[in-house]
Amino acid sequence: MTFPQFLSILLARWKLLGGVFAGVLVVAVLLALLLPKQYTANASVVVDAKQDPFSVFGMGALATPSFLATQVDIIRSERVAQKVARALRLTEVPLLQEQWREATDGKIPMEAWIAGSLLKQLEVQPAAQSNVIEVGYKAGDPAFAAAMANGFVSAYLSTLVELRVDPARQYSSFFDLRAKEARDALEAAQGKLSKFQKEKGIVNADERLDIETARLNELSSQLVALQAISAESVSKDSKASGSSGDRLPEVLNNPIVSSLKADMSRQEARLQEMSTRLGDKHPQVSELRANIEELRKKVLEETRRVTSGVGVVRSINQDRVAQVRSDLDAQRQKVLQSKMLRDEASVLQRDVENAQRTYDSILQRLNQSSIESQSTQTNVTALTTASPPVKPSSPVLLVNMIVGVVGGLLLGVVAAFFRELSDRRVRCQDDVVELIGLPVLGVLPSPSGAKGASKLAASASHRIVGQGAGRLAAN
Repeated sequence: MTFPQFLSILLARWKLLGGVFAGVLVVAVLLALLLPKQYTANASVVVDAKQDPFSVFGMGALATPSFLATQVDIIRSERVAQKVARALRLTEVPLLQEQWREATDGKIPMEAWIAGSLLKQLEVQPAAQSNVIEVGYKAGDPAFAAAMANGFVSAYLSTLVELRVDPARQYSSFFDLRAKEARDALEAAQGKLSKFQKEKGIVNADERLDIETARLNELSSQLVALQAISAESVSKDSKASGSSGDRLPEVLNNPIVSSLKADMSRQEARLQEMSTRLGDKHPQVSELRANIEELRKKVLEETRRVTSGVGVVRSINQDRVAQVRSDLDAQRQKVLQSKMLRDEASVLQRDVENAQRTYDSILQRLNQSSIESQSTQTNVTALTTASPPVKPSSPVLLVNMIVGVVGGLLLGVVAAFFRELSDRRVRCQDDVVELIGLPVLGVLPSPSGAKGASKLAASASHRIVGQGAGRLAAN
């Protein structure tokens, strides 16, 4: 269908179009005047985007579209609506009780039925590009609408506190039980450590090990020194047993031996002098020689006595080396035993420390959960309070008239179009061409005078007549 055809149909069916338009407009005006007035009260809340530093539960990304959408769903939840019904005592209203019985026959809880009814009139919309959520309620009474909007905000904030506190209380109970178990484990570990220390007589395992190690090092030093002394004694004893015993330091440094040798040297010098002067056979020379021989025997006896003492020293030193070696071996066993005891004590001590850390960690989480379970704050705050509106939100006469004008025009056009389809007529040259499939040669003017439609058709027909004549001449 071309635009001239569509326009000709509207001009031909103008009465039907005008009637439908006027009827729709009248209905819209009557609805605006007769329908009961509805008032919308608005309150608002703001979501704080900052994370609570004292909360032990992560709340994810705040003030994001998904988070705000979640808050909108919470406000529109049946839990919040039922809380509003309980707070305003709507279940005690006789009119609502009667309506509930008629609607449900008592098969549905009254709070649930009232909550569903309240949610139908609730409007919740997050503001664009901000953290504010608008809460609106529509009712016939302005005061009731304001009370319901404020009631939903209050119930929403209370529900947020419950949603935050209830998990904290559950965590608090959980951590309380875990803390008791951790305390029992800590006491058991401390008891094992104390029993072990009491049985082994250990006050400080590290201190005892240090003492025993120092004693072991001291014995090792003594053994090395005694071994050196013993080796020297063995060497001296071997020399004393041989021909060089008289050259031992003990013999050379002995005062008796030195005195005897000095006397013997003097006597030998005197013997040499008297032998030269008196001769070897002289009685004095013989007596002096006998004295020298006696001194020599005394020197030998004293030397043997001194060298026998070297053997005794050797034996003593060897005994001391054996004793120190035995003490060293025993001390080494003590050190090893002390290390074993320290290792066992260290294991028990680490068990105590691990149990203590576990208990401290659980106790810290318990304290945090306990504080969180007593919290009455949320990250959402009431921004504005709803007040009874002065003007109704619906119906609005101007809005209804605009809707009536637009709707009336659309319905009038649709009605004229369908009326034309049910009773099709030729109204312009395009209709003739479409119906018979031949070009139009001419158009006669209307007897009543040139009208808008006929003029339009005539102007088009002259163009088409020329085209048709040219085609006939060609044929």
